[in-house]
Parts: sequence; C-alpha cells; structure tokens
Amino acid sequence: VQPARNATSTIPVVFVAAIDPVATGVAASLARPGGNVTGVTAMHADLTGKRLELLKELLPKLSRIAVLVRDHPGHAQYVQEAELAARTLGAQLQVLAVRDPRDFEGAFSAARGASALLPVDDAVFTAHRTQLAELALKNRLPTMYGFSDMVEAGGLMAYGPHYADLYRRAATYVDKILKGRKPADLPVEQPIKFELVISLKTAKQIGLTIPPNLLARADKVIR
Repeated sequence: VQPARNATSTIPVVFVAAIDPVATGVAASLARPGGNVTGVTAMHADLTGKRLELLKELLPKLSRIAVLVRDHPGHAQYVQEAELAARTLGAQLQVLAVRDPRDFEGAFSAARGASALLPVDDAVFTAHRTQLAELALKNRLPTMYGFSDMVEAGGLMAYGPHYADLYRRAATYVDKILKGRKPADLPVEQPIKFELVISLKTAKQIGLTIPPNLLARADKVIR
C-alpha cells in the first residue's frame, strides 16, 4: 500500500508502504516520523543490490539490466541504488521510464538485448502484472520483482519483504495507538523477514535453467 502524502492529517494513519516514506515526504524521518503518520516500510538499503546479485547468480554473463520505472519521487533513489549495484557487478543499467501501461510494449522493445528486466516496486506495475509477465515471456526476458504476486502472475523471480509479516507488525502499531501512543513517537520500521520466489514454469518457457544452489534457497517454487 502506498500512503497518501498527508502527514498533517488529524486522523492517525498506520501504513505498509512499498516506497520510501522519507523521500516521498510522508514521514520526517524513520526514527521520528512526526505528524500523525507511522507504519512499516518495505524499503531496505540492501534490497536492490541483493536482487541484482541474485540475477547475476542466475545469469553469470549479466551485462545490461533494464530497470522499469514511472515518474514517481520514490523511484529516483531506487535507480541510484541499482546503478551502484550494477557497477559492482560489472553490468550496465538501462532506465526505461513509462507513464502508464500503454507504454509497456515500447519499453520492452527498447529493452531488447538486455540480460534481464528489473521493474521498480510500484502499484501500477502490480495492478498490471499479468500484462508485464506476458510481455516478458514474449520477449524471453528474465524478470526480477519485489512481490511474490508478480511471480504467481507469470514473472520469473521475486525477492523482497515478507508482506504477511509487515502487516502483522503494522497491526501492533494500531494496537499501540488505540492504547494512547502517538504515531509521531513510533518509529517507522523496516523489513526484517524476506522471501525468494522462483517460477520453474516461467524459466522453462524462456529457456532458462535455474542453478540448483539458487533453487535450494527459494522460499517458494512455482512449478
């Protein structure tokens, strides 16, 4: 869930966000969010780098990674993290900016020749995950997502926070607020539990073999 940018609301708000609440102005800081808003963010400093490392393990000859983004204030930081991780792995980054699903086909055409596609965690991409999966299959392009739902819709891999755990932790904040705690005094929490999901079905469709060591570490395998 992406919270509304309204930290001055008089109604307490507890969020589970797939974006950086500080970069988007939802919270003043993670330690002291201020206003009447707090919650749990799915963002983590090492998350993007870990996704690229997993792609490198899958594709040892990884050379160019296409990153799919939208015009959103939280996406710039994601691109910066991806650029740093790509340089560390000796790969180039290709940024593909889209406004809405009508731009998806053009983005995939521009990504032709890329080793893999890394869509930013975004509500629009999640809502149109089936379309993205179909285009990736059509272009035989390996994909790495942040949500397991994207793999269940036909994506190849996902690595990210365990969202059921995030929602459970958010519920404890609701309980604290109902008992009199102020949201401004409750620090925004970051994920501590992660999951790796791999689709063997999709791998077979695009002609990839998942390395046994990588497959053994998956929390969920779709066959």
